[in-house]
Amino acid sequence: MGEFINSLDYMMLLKAFVVGGVLCIIAQILIDKTKLTPAKILVLYVTLGAILGGLGIYKYLVDFAGCGATVPLTGFGYNLSKGVIQEVHQSGFLGAFIGGLKSAAGGITAAIFFGYIAALVSKPKMKKQWCDSFTIFSNEMYRTFSLFLSKTLSHFLSLHSAQDKNNDLHYVNSMI
Repeated sequence: MGEFINSLDYMMLLKAFVVGGVLCIIAQILIDKTKLTPAKILVLYVTLGAILGGLGIYKYLVDFAGCGATVPLTGFGYNLSKGVIQEVHQSGFLGAFIGGLKSAAGGITAAIFFGYIAALVSKPKMKKQWCDSFTIFSNEMYRTFSLFLSKTLSHFLSLHSAQDKNNDLHYVNSMI
């Protein structure tokens, strides 16, 4: 145990704490002072990390602060862009589609696994406003789909001549 404590780089721990803390403070300020939802801020952080990683800028922050820069969501975006760049060099154009997933597979798997465990052991409470909005949205989607389906089925099930059968594809496209 003493050997482990002696091997710690306290300056790197301090830099990681400060950089990770600043990223979290910025996110909290965005939540408190703007009308951005937490989900939009999360997407903003991942996108910002990917852009800065793609431009080669985020690497300097990772070199400076280590896990203080890689653990927050900006680090996930950086990891995605880094994987895409490496895979494009190895596999060409196809690497743009598989590189990010390959480099982030461990993090994605952990998020799915621990999210599933959290869903099993917790009792989530939804906000009433979100529930009402979702209910209205799902009812509208159900009505729209039902109307489309009933019109399409009634058209195809109706008796029509061979000449009308040539217009079926045109009719479906006009419905959409």
